[in-house]
Amino acid sequence: MADSFQPSKLGTKEHWDNVYAEELDNFEEIGDEGEIWFGEESLERMVDWAVENVPSSSMPFTVEIGSGNGTLLLALADADYATSHLSGVDYSPDAVKLARFIAAKREKDVTFHTSDFLREDPPLLSSMKPSPGGVWDLVLDKGTFDAIALGAKDGNGKSPAAKYPGRIAEILKPGGCFLITSCNFTEEELQAIFSTSETRLMYHSRIEHPTFEFGGKKGSIVSSVAFQKIGLS
Repeated sequence: MADSFQPSKLGTKEHWDNVYAEELDNFEEIGDEGEIWFGEESLERMVDWAVENVPSSSMPFTVEIGSGNGTLLLALADADYATSHLSGVDYSPDAVKLARFIAAKREKDVTFHTSDFLREDPPLLSSMKPSPGGVWDLVLDKGTFDAIALGAKDGNGKSPAAKYPGRIAEILKPGGCFLITSCNFTEEELQAIFSTSETRLMYHSRIEHPTFEFGGKKGSIVSSVAFQKIGLS
């Protein structure tokens, strides 16, 4: 399913390096924090879902994959999630620099690291202990899987996105949740991709987004689905 997309510049590191280099320049020159991917409303809906399902009182260790300018994690910090438990990773160094600058401006001590998620695990926070069964209580994705699905295919025609569900399952602890928002995949497609016997990611819930009707069919611009990792029986 993820293999059906043709490679695009949106799936290249070069593209995102250029995007964040420009956004970093804009921030340094005029204080512009950059684009909120999928808009403010989608971000707020993801935060509302977290507050309801993985509340700050549970002190969840939370990581965002492809954190960009860090606005989602900073919104969680504004919702009283402990900043010592919030981490973002991005493979673009300038995205990480921008996120750190914005966090410092807002006086939020959220951690951001340069890391390629398909090749390495997100660094652990100082209060975390390694575990072979996964370490994160909440993993977030807002558009990252979409971009990965547009990456160059390997010699067998496989998209780099094929590795992604397994990587999510590896870092998520049993009972932990994975929340993804996508503009390229429907809710049904996301469930088919992520909820498999290999990942042990079971459908948990969905976020309601505004819908539109076209040709007699209803749809939404983005889809948000949450999964929960079940333990081994």
